Amino acid sequence: MKFTENIQQVAHLQPDYLGFIFYEKSKRNFEGIIPDLPNSIKKTGVFVNEYKEIVISLVEEYGLDAIQLHGDESVEYVTDVKNQLAERRALFIEENKQIKKKKNQHKISKNEVEIIKVFSIKDEFNFNLLKPYLEIVDYFLFDTKGKERGGNGTKFDWKVLEKYPFEKPFFLSGGIGLEDVEEVKKILKSDLPIYALDVNSKFESKPGVKKIEELEKFKNKISV
Repeated sequence: MKFTENIQQVAHLQPDYLGFIFYEKSKRNFEGIIPDLPNSIKKTGVFVNEYKEIVISLVEEYGLDAIQLHGDESVEYVTDVKNQLAERRALFIEENKQIKKKKNQHKISKNEVEIIKVFSIKDEFNFNLLKPYLEIVDYFLFDTKGKERGGNGTKFDWKVLEKYPFEKPFFLSGGIGLEDVEEVKKILKSDLPIYALDVNSKFESKPGVKKIEELEKFKNKISV
């Protein structure tokens, strides 16, 4: 998401997550103000090989509920970010206990910040690469390997996922559009632990601007 009015329009459709890209090289790079959103929507910051200090700072500034790591972040990197977020959250909670006036309290997510680690797939993938991350991330996200760090608007061969060997739930992404509803329904009925669908470029009129009517159609069709 990028623009206030469009953010509010999409939020009205009640998605579970809304993504905000904090990556200067992206056409969807977010630098604005996130309007008030329903508590049911998780504000998700998308980062690409960002300095850990900046990730922590933006989580706190925007009150992010989840972070999506879209670069080449190592196990050590993810572990360090996870620990720092937990420490900062514990500190904020303690500080808020000491603040009597509610209006002066910091905005803190009710839950720990979720960590989503992204891996890009083309025609094949070595799932053993995921093993070191299993205990430290909440979800994986699989999208299509392309020129851009996401948002390429193309699908990878979902048959590759038939070899996914873990119980760790994941987001399915990569060029999902209205024309894919039946195929999506089919894979959702499989035994794969698909937790969520990540849609983006196929529902845009331009980078960062979502087509509300098409999103609503997709949501309604996928729910039937």
